[in-house]
Amino acid sequence: MSEKQHNAEQQHEQQLAGGSTGKQLGGWLVHRAKPYTPPWIVTAGVGVAGAAGSLRWEHSAGAGVGLTLSSVALTAATWWAAKKTGPERRLHSAITVAAASAWITGASLAGPASGMLPDAFLMGGPVVAISWNVRQVMRRNPDAIQAAADGDGSLFEKVKLAGARIRKTEVEPNRVTAGLVLPAGEMTNDDVSRVLPNLASALDVAPTAVRYLPDPESARRGELVVVPRDMLAEVVEWEMPTGVGGSIADALVIGRYDDGSPLVLWLPGDPEIGRNSTHLLICGMTGSGKGDGALNVLTEILGRRDVIVWLSDPKSFQDFRPLLPAFDWAVEGGAPTETMVTALQAVIPARTRWLGAHGYRQWVPAAAEQQTNPGHSCQQGQACGCPGMPYLVSWFEEAAASIRFMGDDGFTEAAQLARAAGIAVVISLQRPSHDQLSTTTRASLPSALVFGVNDARDEGMALPAPVLDAGASPSAWGNRRPGYCYLVSPGVEEQRYSSPGRTFRFTGNAARVMEQLAVWSVRNGAKADPITAGAAAAAVGKAYTERAGSGPADQTPEDDTSVYETPEDATPTDRVDPEDVEIDPTAELSGVPDALAGLTFGPESTAADLTPEEARAAMVAIVDDFEQRGVMVIGPKDVMEFAAQFGRKRPWVSGEFRRLIEDGRLKPTSQGGRYRIVPSPALV
Repeated sequence: MSEKQHNAEQQHEQQLAGGSTGKQLGGWLVHRAKPYTPPWIVTAGVGVAGAAGSLRWEHSAGAGVGLTLSSVALTAATWWAAKKTGPERRLHSAITVAAASAWITGASLAGPASGMLPDAFLMGGPVVAISWNVRQVMRRNPDAIQAAADGDGSLFEKVKLAGARIRKTEVEPNRVTAGLVLPAGEMTNDDVSRVLPNLASALDVAPTAVRYLPDPESARRGELVVVPRDMLAEVVEWEMPTGVGGSIADALVIGRYDDGSPLVLWLPGDPEIGRNSTHLLICGMTGSGKGDGALNVLTEILGRRDVIVWLSDPKSFQDFRPLLPAFDWAVEGGAPTETMVTALQAVIPARTRWLGAHGYRQWVPAAAEQQTNPGHSCQQGQACGCPGMPYLVSWFEEAAASIRFMGDDGFTEAAQLARAAGIAVVISLQRPSHDQLSTTTRASLPSALVFGVNDARDEGMALPAPVLDAGASPSAWGNRRPGYCYLVSPGVEEQRYSSPGRTFRFTGNAARVMEQLAVWSVRNGAKADPITAGAAAAAVGKAYTERAGSGPADQTPEDDTSVYETPEDATPTDRVDPEDVEIDPTAELSGVPDALAGLTFGPESTAADLTPEEARAAMVAIVDDFEQRGVMVIGPKDVMEFAAQFGRKRPWVSGEFRRLIEDGRLKPTSQGGRYRIVPSPALV
């Protein structure tokens, strides 16, 4: 039977048990005394320091001033350093340091054997050492939490856990972890999860301060964690991203947990340690700090050397504007986002084929470098020298608006396949409810960064049930504690899932740093690789190839080299299919038929009815016009107002769509009634 299975009395008997011989007894005493020797070693060190100091500074007035000031400074530093500990520990530490430094000062100036100094050392030194030993005993007392549970009022009986026993406790600064064993056949771990709010009430702490971590190998054992003081109340401002110039495979530091440890996540997988790659859901109600959380994640990503980012933001880049130059592709909501999703669907198989051809079962940092390793080559027996493929993060801000516009089939398909292609999909929205996000899409997002939400229904969609059972409750915060969050992600210890964290706060001072980060990314960050850029261009044409010309994304700071510039040695045929190489892009186009000359694609047109041939030509011109404007996904409803100008109705438009599909000009998408325009070589 292990120590964890014994009660406090049995543990005491075990500690007393031992051999009876002198040698065995001596070994037992030394073993039991070892944890309590540090204060005595320090006391002896104080005596040695005082004696050594007297050899150098005895009767020195200047040394007296210096030692006195040093004692005061050391005591003040101890008081400052202990500000996050309890008041008793802070006072005890300061008094100990003050007494030790005062004795060393006196011994150094007058000699350790002068006056009352030897008596002060012989009496005060043991008293101070024993006082620290007493603190050790009290801190490690195995009966402490059990006494709280079984003492006045019978705590466990109050919360309907009568019969539960504390087996082992671990006390840390602002954190108590107690091993809990429930009575066999009477209770299960689920019973503890249900009474956590009552337990928090009995202990008079916040609802999220009490958590229960069930033992996966037992139905009646687990760890009860109590965090009595909220260490996240202090706001920590964001200063700059960590790991600038590092790899996207390194940890992204986005805040801190309630015990002060860093709040981190990873997006790519790591085959060496078995960590899976992931997609990320970011959610939280208005005012919960979700925007700052997104900025924490995004600035960490943009500071890495081997990643590119596609961003969709229906809010017109309200929060992300200082970072715009750093994005490989940035669009607003609606049709441009639909085009981006279409490009993403085309990019996934192209990237997967490249990774497979180069011997990568998943994306790793080596895939982003030029392929000089014969073991990762698309040419058998030799290094191929192919350009590397950076990681791709496809970020959909306020995704609920985009999902309402185009449905979530495209998001689901991309999320299900993208991880194998070295792509992370990030979906950010306010409410992770069933009417905003389908359960299929939610299941494709293994990671979640959850800020305060409205109610328990949103909690159930945002966090896994075991995490909620362990005590996580983002609805307890709502928008009253901006930045407070839970993180569930591969690579994070499971016991951390129910521990609250807080992201760094972005203030007005952060804008300048974000602008500098964008400059760094333009100059030093990754550029779109030929495979990704080629697949995107083939799928959506100039919507991708001319992305720098739309909006503020091309407004890079002065003296920067835009990541979108065409190489000087590029020719007009670089983006033309081989069969179209002979076409002269500078040649005049053929004349417009007379019947089409007066036609304009707008409500003001009053063009007369056209012949069938002219109407078909007009339909082709409508599709070309959409492509020219970078709208690469359309449906019959998008062209009806133009077709109505020359007397055509919905059945005719639907028929023309079928003809264009047969001609290869349109391709159906995963969403019914929506079609992707196949880029025309003459327009690319």
